[in-house]
Amino acid sequence: MAISLSVVLLLAIILVVLIRGGSLKAGPALVAVLFGFFLASTGMAPSINRFLNEVAETINSISF
Repeated sequence: MAISLSVVLLLAIILVVLIRGGSLKAGPALVAVLFGFFLASTGMAPSINRFLNEVAETINSISF
């Protein structure tokens, strides 16, 4: 839960920066948000969640 909330917050910040910077208009941003919302209710959601968890664990296990 903590990882997914962090990812949502990070993506929201990136989205706001892109909109305010003029790189992304509000219309396409809304389409991207709606796409993500509806994608979360499909059968692909568990696979995407597992993939993102594996990526987060891999990044976490890298020692500097």
